[in-house]
Amino acid sequence: HLLPRGVLTRGSVVGVSGPGAVSLTAALVAAASRQGSWTAWVDCADLGWAAVAEAGVDLGRVVAVPEVPPREWATVTAALIEAVDVVVASPTRPVRAVEARRLGARTRERDGVLVLMAPRHGWPSEPDVDLRCGDGRWDGLGRGHGHLRARRLTVVGGGRRAAARERRVD
Repeated sequence: HLLPRGVLTRGSVVGVSGPGAVSLTAALVAAASRQGSWTAWVDCADLGWAAVAEAGVDLGRVVAVPEVPPREWATVTAALIEAVDVVVASPTRPVRAVEARRLGARTRERDGVLVLMAPRHGWPSEPDVDLRCGDGRWDGLGRGHGHLRARRLTVVGGGRRAAARERRVD
């Protein structure tokens, strides 16, 4: 219910932010991965790959670029947009507006998907779809004992054009 057509739309830029952004990103990308799409993950050096695989992403169809020199970030990301269906980027430095526009245009031209996972310095333009994870709670712990079983989050979706209407899912 968060995405305008129920799936990641080719040619779009999707922003994912807030606590739980990594889990939500993995779940979004898993659907495309299950359908045979290749994914690339940029600047995700501290990503828990076991959790990404448990979310359903086929690690056999993943290109991982753990660290990119800041001056080459936009160039590397653009090259990956040319090569794979879904690019997940977590920029560790501010991205200039001109770079963001070029990457958005490249994504539309190549009919790909660019997912901005918790950019540390924001993104200079509004993504086509913007998903924000709100406060959550953990389930499973009793009074000082038990195991964490689930994390419950509220996710608010919005964006531009078809995604302009706000959607909320718990």
